[in-house]
Amino acid sequence: MKLISWNVNGLRACLQKGFLDFFHEIDADVFCLQETKLQEGQHDLELPGYYQYWNYAEKKGYSGTALFTKKEPICVTYGIGVEEHDKEGRVITAEFDTFYVVTVYTPNSQRELTRLDYRMQWEEAFLQYLKKLEEKKPVIFCGDLNVAHQEIDLKNPKTNHKNAGFTDEERACFSKVLGSGFVDTFRHFYPTLEGVYSWWSYMFQARAKNAGWRIDYFVVSQCLEERLMDAKIHTEILGSDHCPVELDIEG
Repeated sequence: MKLISWNVNGLRACLQKGFLDFFHEIDADVFCLQETKLQEGQHDLELPGYYQYWNYAEKKGYSGTALFTKKEPICVTYGIGVEEHDKEGRVITAEFDTFYVVTVYTPNSQRELTRLDYRMQWEEAFLQYLKKLEEKKPVIFCGDLNVAHQEIDLKNPKTNHKNAGFTDEERACFSKVLGSGFVDTFRHFYPTLEGVYSWWSYMFQARAKNAGWRIDYFVVSQCLEERLMDAKIHTEILGSDHCPVELDIEG
């Protein structure tokens, strides 16, 4: 089973930059999006053979997630059941026979860390949500988690320390997720691999210089570890300031 996650940073723009070429070529069983920046009725995306699920932010042109799947889920839910966190279209959960798939766009702490306090509230609520799901069956969650976990996960850790996405608080939250029974699938396969990132700033020719961050993930319940086959980061795929990430797992 092949799963893809991609922060498209505006789906309409990404569609003009080869999105459908990659979508059809990769032929994923489940394809998750973040930061679609769409409202209901603003798209007419035809994806033959896929069921489509969308979660829109109340604020126009902001956030938003989508999930496309070849197999119809048992159930699909939107948000995490906490009103203050469910206005920005950040989460879709699809239940399948043997696990849940969750696409998530984690809030950015913003410049000057103006949203760090909110981010900490989100982190606690989202982990509680994941653990509640796990009581029923294992979880695969993916998306732009807006954190580079370790120094190996970004090009310039020293100069970015305490910047949004690389604060001690955000990194500790991700450590807590892993410590509570989840696996960072890319590091499972490539624990010491350097220089592989999933996001690059549009400024300073960051992508050309590969001055990036690994902030897009597939994370799975520990009990799925033996079913993991591979994890990939498609750095060659353009169309967004993020590139797609992949998980291959025994279905």
